[in-house]
Amino acid sequence: AGCGSAMWSCHGETHEHMIQALQSSGTITSNRVLQAMRATDRGCYVSSRTVSYCDQPQPLGYNATISAPHMHALLLELLQHKCTQGARVLDIGAGSGYITACLARMVGPSGRVVGVEHIAELVAAATRNVELDDPTLLTSGSILLLHADGREGAPEHGPFDAIHVGAAAPKLPAALVEQLSKNGRLVCPVGPRNKMQELLVVDRDSSGKLTQQTHSSCIFVPLTDAVAQTASSNTTKVNLLSLAFKHAIGHNK
Repeated sequence: AGCGSAMWSCHGETHEHMIQALQSSGTITSNRVLQAMRATDRGCYVSSRTVSYCDQPQPLGYNATISAPHMHALLLELLQHKCTQGARVLDIGAGSGYITACLARMVGPSGRVVGVEHIAELVAAATRNVELDDPTLLTSGSILLLHADGREGAPEHGPFDAIHVGAAAPKLPAALVEQLSKNGRLVCPVGPRNKMQELLVVDRDSSGKLTQQTHSSCIFVPLTDAVAQTASSNTTKVNLLSLAFKHAIGHNK
């Protein structure tokens, strides 16, 4: 087994080797992202240790994936200056719980990350994964995992300083934008299913005004309902579900 050919270059045989590759490539550029990812062992969130540190998406079941490490690093870098100590963060499509845990380590014990996942079995799996990693992230309330429709967000727990959306919406979800706090940032892939999409970065300033920019091109699984996601005809093509590594690094420098 081990890493296959459909991968990018930030892989390693161990967790620390993977982190060093992400840093040396320039994918991780901030100390806060470095510390969060170093503290969050991807091996706790991927079922097979032989591929845990490969720089490629991995299937979670139910037509869901955990994104490639370079993609996680890129998304965390885009959000890190909003994920300060005490911040409130929304993670849509929590999946394995990996990026939820990274975000929780960035906001610290005084902050909270609300992870929303619409597949009940994945909520249970994410809970087990976080417990394996560090159960205090759950018992302290730093992470709250909800079984709900991510397209609606979690308005009862908002507004949020940062919102991460881990699946592609056909258009920017109005309900999620509504839950973005002043001076907050939302990162969301937008575009058609299984075709090239745009990674959008939406900022709300202190007056409430929104600005939007396209960071880069990407391909993510669709942001949809649980029935559509688990349909047999919607089999995930994991080799497509990430930015091209060189393109990502070009935008991240």
